[in-house]
Amino acid sequence: MRVLFLGDMVGKPARRAVAKFLRENRESRKIDVVIANSDNLAHGRSVTRNTVKEILSSGVDIVTCGDHAWDNSQAFDILKTGDLNFVAPANLKDMDTNLCGKIFEISGKKILVINLMGRVFIEKETVSPFEVVEKILEENGKMENIKMIIVDFHAEATSEKRALGEYLSGRVSAVLGTHTHVQTADEMIIGEKMAYISDAGMCGVRNSILGCERQAVLDQFINNTAFKYKLAEEPEVLLEGVIMEIDENTGKAIKVDRLKETVFVED
Repeated sequence: MRVLFLGDMVGKPARRAVAKFLRENRESRKIDVVIANSDNLAHGRSVTRNTVKEILSSGVDIVTCGDHAWDNSQAFDILKTGDLNFVAPANLKDMDTNLCGKIFEISGKKILVINLMGRVFIEKETVSPFEVVEKILEENGKMENIKMIIVDFHAEATSEKRALGEYLSGRVSAVLGTHTHVQTADEMIIGEKMAYISDAGMCGVRNSILGCERQAVLDQFINNTAFKYKLAEEPEVLLEGVIMEIDENTGKAIKVDRLKETVFVED
């Protein structure tokens, strides 16, 4: 199975770029499953029901999230309702892990998608991602024992991401980092056929700072002012992620390649 995983999608430019890219490339590149991080989907912060519906209708099969998930109350409503293919970090304090480690059936094949959040430099009240993922994997083993398992680890520190990758080697198909919006060059197969990258990158305006207007970010650092989200709206969009090949029977990753493309979107 060929799985495309896309880094943090930032606002409307990302939604349009992802839709255009999938429309033009999904079939030709033989992509079976598309998973994308939606932490910045709705104008830079969290998701709304409409933006999740929009991105799913554009060709994305499953959306994950991150530390901005609860910036909008609609995210939890979507999670509880369960009618959209959406998962959020399972290790937020008091979170029901059954809502955040979900089994999906895509093209007749079952895949378990787990979303976790790091604890280093992250200002959210969380429990250990190592403990939570252990619980989810134990439950999966007792119940359906799905072989294809993708983990989106939304974290700041590359050391924490790599540590989780090493910890899960041989037990999941992939550990894919998100959150920094900066794609790393360390895609690899770890140990017993597990795909890994410290950060998949972002889908957002190329001439920006992490998807935001450059001047707004510069003012924050130069003048020590409070940062306000002001998304860049230019037509040249950077689309980043990885494409993986996973054995459907064993769940082992065979290959992982970085994806970095420029997509031009119209108004």
